[in-house]
Amino acid sequence: MSISIALTKGRLETETVKLLDKANYGTDELKDKGRKLVFNDTKEDIRYFLVKAADSITYVEHGVADIGVVGKDTLLEADDDYYEVLDLGLGKCKFIVASSPENDFFNKIGHIKIGTKYPTVAGEYFKKKGMDVEIIKIEGSVELAPILGLCDAIVDIMETGTTLKENGLIVYDTICDISARVIVNKASFKLKKKEIESFIKRIKAIL
Repeated sequence: MSISIALTKGRLETETVKLLDKANYGTDELKDKGRKLVFNDTKEDIRYFLVKAADSITYVEHGVADIGVVGKDTLLEADDDYYEVLDLGLGKCKFIVASSPENDFFNKIGHIKIGTKYPTVAGEYFKKKGMDVEIIKIEGSVELAPILGLCDAIVDIMETGTTLKENGLIVYDTICDISARVIVNKASFKLKKKEIESFIKRIKAIL
């Protein structure tokens, strides 16, 4: 029985293809892809397709993809109508709270604004802290928001911290570590159990 795998486009795609290579899957089409988005494994009965991170979850939840490879950051912002089965340890970074050194927003009296691309993660974090904050959703460069006074602090992903430093911001707290995960459609896990477990086992063996 064939399986379909949704891969997240971009840097995560490159790292995932290297992993599939090591596990001896036929990734030739994925390496020489041009503008194509759907590919066949040249060794196994597997079809891959490339999608944006959030869409990877949608395809898995609706059963178009049996398996998805997607960052934990995206999973934390979405509903979880799937099984999360494996941490690949790829694309490692952190969710952090940052602001300018002089802005001690944790002890600020009154209205606190938080800028972020990740309103769910930010909301949950400050709720646990017992702080009532206003979340402002930002799509572009989040670092700009506290500098220009749009918000008191930001919740964002940090890999090296260089961008924060260059913009004069410091990390006030780390929310959690994130990396790429393998997710599986719930129905597929029953219907294609053997194929999916075989895939997970092969990937686990090289991690």
